This record gives sequence, structure tokens and C-alpha cells, in this order.
Amino acid sequence: MAEKIPKSQLSEIEAVTLGHYENSASSFWRGTKDHDVTQNYDKFLSQFPEGRALDILDFGCGPGRDLGYFRSLGHRPVGLDGSEAFCDMAQTHSDCPVLHQQFLSLNLPDEAFDGVFANASLFHIPGQELPRVLRELHSTLRPKGVLFSSNPRGNSEGWSGQRYGHFMEFEQSLANLKAGGFEVLEHYYRPVGLPRSEQPWLAIVSRRVG
Repeated sequence: MAEKIPKSQLSEIEAVTLGHYENSASSFWRGTKDHDVTQNYDKFLSQFPEGRALDILDFGCGPGRDLGYFRSLGHRPVGLDGSEAFCDMAQTHSDCPVLHQQFLSLNLPDEAFDGVFANASLFHIPGQELPRVLRELHSTLRPKGVLFSSNPRGNSEGWSGQRYGHFMEFEQSLANLKAGGFEVLEHYYRPVGLPRSEQPWLAIVSRRVG
């Protein structure tokens, strides 16, 4: 078992990673605003009755690309990000409410959302903290609520430049989701149509149990 990371170091991990995004917010927006994540949108939204307006938490919303998309469909998305720069940009780009909260110190209302869309965000949470954060997402979902997550996959944890990452394959992700109170409905690898060795992204659709 890996040695437990002390609380002071967890704070540093979060601060340095957020600092990276604060310092590169504009370039991050330019580099990601046109990414095609249609497959992720469709897999997430297909779990709900067609035509239903949803309360969605965009967990790690970044500059607001996905918030804008969900709002354009008539849903009621709320963003959440630890970067103040991203929160400001997300509100500007999407005209949606955005919560400025860090992943390791969430303060979310109980049973407030139909779904949580966590695209390229959960992998920044250190492994020892992930089950706890998943339980908090479980609590903010309504019964049978849906969690979508997409993360770069692997078998390592640590620093990549000024960003901390926890990279998991499906089996470890499944174990964490179960510990957090979720059942997995589906998983797939991206980009679609390539050999597995050229698909660095693992996407998982899961549902709140209980």
C-alpha cells in the first residue's frame, strides 16, 4: 500500500496544480474550446429520458465549453472549478452559475443534481482521496443520478510538470467507483476507432446506488 500523503502535501498538490491552470487559462481555452467531445455528451445524456431538462453539475468545468453546450440544449448546468480564472471565464462563456470550489474541500448540496459530468477532471485527485470525493458526488446526485467521467488512463500517480495526476485503468477505476457508491453502466476508450494502444482516454458512465 502506498504511503499516505499528509494533509499539508495534499494542499500543496492542489495549489500547484491550480496555479498551472491559473497561469495558462487563456491558452487552455484556445486549445480546448473546439475539441470534439460529442461522444461523451451523447453517452452521458442518453441515460436520461429524452426531452427532460436536467440539473447538471459540470465538475471541473474549466473555461465553460461544456456548460455552454448543455445550456444550449435547455438543461440547467452549474459549473464547478478550483481555478478562479476558469470560473470567471466559464461564467462569461456560458452565462451559467459557477461554483468556485476546490476538489478536496467540496461543499455541495444533497440530492441537487440529476447528473455529474466530470470530463478530464477526476484524475487530478490523489488516489487516497478519490473514494471520499466520489462519495460526496454520490451525495449531491439524486437517486439513480448519473456520473460521467473521462480521464487519461494508466497505472501511475504523481507530478507531470506542475500538474498532479492519478492515472488508472478500468479495473482500478471500477473499484473506486464501487467504493464511492456507484455501479458502472458502460465504459469505452477514446479516440474512437483507433487501436487500444492509441486510445489514451478512458470514459465511464456510472449510476448512483442507494
